[in-house]
Amino acid sequence: MSAAWLVTGAAGMLGQDVLARLAGAGIPAVAAGRDAVDIADSASVRAAFEEHRPAVVVNCAAWTAVDDAETDEEAALRVNGEGPAVLAEACREYGAVLLQVSTDYVFAGDAAHPYPEDAPTAPRSAYGRTKLAGERAVLDTLPDTGYVVRTAWLYGAGGGNFVRTMIRLEGVKDTLDVVDDQRGQPTWTVDLADRLVLLGLGALAGTAPAGVYHGTSAGDATWFGLTREIFRLLGADPERVRPTTSEAFVRPAPRPSFSVLGHDRWKAAGIEPVRDWRSALGEAFPGLLAAERP
Repeated sequence: MSAAWLVTGAAGMLGQDVLARLAGAGIPAVAAGRDAVDIADSASVRAAFEEHRPAVVVNCAAWTAVDDAETDEEAALRVNGEGPAVLAEACREYGAVLLQVSTDYVFAGDAAHPYPEDAPTAPRSAYGRTKLAGERAVLDTLPDTGYVVRTAWLYGAGGGNFVRTMIRLEGVKDTLDVVDDQRGQPTWTVDLADRLVLLGLGALAGTAPAGVYHGTSAGDATWFGLTREIFRLLGADPERVRPTTSEAFVRPAPRPSFSVLGHDRWKAAGIEPVRDWRSALGEAFPGLLAAERP
């Protein structure tokens, strides 16, 4: 078997950082964008497996338009549910490990304490339902070699995201009203990519049990608190950021009010959970600023 890793969704924000992490570790990798591999098409996936014989597949491909999924759940399900099912079947046949990136949206988002990895799922949106379908396909098909890594509030230099948007808006708005009744864990794609690679290596070495892991930063914040930290890092006055409620920004898909995830499962794999979000944001910030204000 080849030692190569196959990264689907390779052109996306997370996919780019996974490929960079693999390159830094000297691990050969195949970048599979949507034009190269249609993950929901078995013939397309089989062709990729025949050509590359991957040892590990990292599925970063996803339908992430949360609101659009409410009116086109079938299309979202094709990518988020059927795609992982096709990949899982190919991994089973070819003996590969599958790392499936999932989301906090599989939970109801109304808890008072961090969701453990085995907490009951209860998605409230079409997006959450389609991502849960993908989780189940992977875990059912690959009980020994399937890994689900849930994440949330992702940001990075390689794509559009909340942090980059706030950096841009700080330069053009006198004040910003930002939601203060949704709580989660801002997570740098570089940190998540690092954990995905470590988990894949642990899977190959037999030291990381299959199943569900939570790939989010330690600590938590509201969008309001995160934005004030962004302003602080910009050298701007955090008082220009004003708190508001979710009712001020009604969206088609309901947003979880509580997206804080627990990280206990990493201990079983001998891997440290992701660091505190403030530390990560501080390290990430020069790259984010350069990407948004070149």
